[in-house]
Amino acid sequence: MTPMPDLFAVAADALNALTGQEARLYEPLLAALPVDGASVSTFGDILAAETISASDAQSFRLDELQFDLGEGPCWDALQTAAPVLEPDIRKRPNRTWPAFSEAILADDLGAVFAFPLILGPLRIGAIDLYTNRPYRLSSQSVQQISSLATVVSRLVLSRAIRLSHTEIENETDSATRQKFSRREIHQATGMVLAQLRIPAADALLVMQGHAFAAGRSMAEIAAEIIDRRLSFAVIESQIEGSHD
Repeated sequence: MTPMPDLFAVAADALNALTGQEARLYEPLLAALPVDGASVSTFGDILAAETISASDAQSFRLDELQFDLGEGPCWDALQTAAPVLEPDIRKRPNRTWPAFSEAILADDLGAVFAFPLILGPLRIGAIDLYTNRPYRLSSQSVQQISSLATVVSRLVLSRAIRLSHTEIENETDSATRQKFSRREIHQATGMVLAQLRIPAADALLVMQGHAFAAGRSMAEIAAEIIDRRLSFAVIESQIEGSHD
C-alpha cells in the first residue's frame, strides 16, 4: 500500500516552487492546513506594510485592519517571535486588541492564528490564518506551520530584495576588487552561519536583508562582520531581551 504523502513536506516543496509568483503563496498553505483563509504580509522595521498574498477578501481585510489599527495577532506574533493562537475569537476576544476585536465582531470568524516571518534577527512579517468555526491547532500542527513560515520568510525576503531599486551590491569597475569583495562576502557568510547556526543560504540572505534595510552594499556589511563590528547574534539577543 502506497503511504500517504506528508502534506507539510508537499506544501514546503510547493512554496519553494513559487519563487517569482509570491502572490500565490496562500495556495500551498490552504492545501495543507485545516483553515478557511490565509494571507502573507510584510510589516515592521524592515519591510513596508503590504499584503503579499491573500486567499480571499476576508484574509485581505484582516491584514488591512491590523495595518490600520496597529494591533492584532500579526503584530503580537512578530513582536514576540512566537505563534499567536486564538481558537475562539468571537467567544473570547483578546483584550490586548480592543479595536481589532471590536472591528471583527460582525465577521464570520471562529479562530484566528498568526505565525511570525523571521529569518535570524530579521523580523519580516506574518502569516495570518482564520477558520469560520472555532478550531484549536494541535502542538504538532503549530510546529509544522512554524516550519512552513521559515520557508515563506526566505521567499518574502528574497522577493523584497529582488524587487528593490536599491543597489545592494556596490560593484566597481575593478575586477580585482570585485573578486576580493566576493571572498569577503563568502568569509562573512561563514561567520554569520556560525553566529546564528543556520544554513549558509539563510546566512547570506540575512546579510542581504540587512544590507537592503540599511541601504548599504554587501561588501560594506561583509567588512563589518569580518572586523567583528557587526554581529547578528548580538542583534538577535538584543531583540529577544527587549521582549522579555
